Amino acid sequence: MELTVDCQKRPEGSKPNALRLSGKIPANLYGHKGTEAISLILDAKVVERLLIQASVNNTLIDLNITDIPWRGKTLLREVQSHPTKRTPYHLSFFAVAGHGDADVGVRVNFVGEPIGVKLEGGVLDTQMTLLPLRCALENIPEAIEIDVSNMHIGDSLTVEQLILPAGTRYMGEPGQFVVTVLPPQVSSDTETQSVTEAS
Repeated sequence: MELTVDCQKRPEGSKPNALRLSGKIPANLYGHKGTEAISLILDAKVVERLLIQASVNNTLIDLNITDIPWRGKTLLREVQSHPTKRTPYHLSFFAVAGHGDADVGVRVNFVGEPIGVKLEGGVLDTQMTLLPLRCALENIPEAIEIDVSNMHIGDSLTVEQLILPAGTRYMGEPGQFVVTVLPPQVSSDTETQSVTEAS
């Protein structure tokens, strides 16, 4: 997924809290020119829409700074939220041009209903919902789909069994379980009843 976002350079001497009260969200752009950063402002409604569609270290964003002007592909690197209101407080973007491969987090989508759940009464245990991957920034997968429909109770999938897109490498711990179909869960009341009946 690629999104386009318009923003402006932050006015000199402006205070972040005053900007937020006026409906603007402060942001920074890194990586466009060495270690130099640009201080930006985005409309709060634009940020709200962006965060519905984008996720950190996963979504390629075409950032357009209308008053410099500068335009380029970026990653959303960080979203800071207000500690109590949980509203967006500050954003950080990273320009990707010329930086080669990067480490990103890609969402895992589980497709289908396992046989072990539908017919055998088991429980699907999803242990990884975000995969740490390394790939070219212009080729970030939107998601990794895993078909679990043929899994029975006791079946598991590890990261080594996943088929990843070409040019993509898994960067986490080897041998990690991604998903498992567990046996039916027995409640403590049922266990107590069984023990009572047995005695």
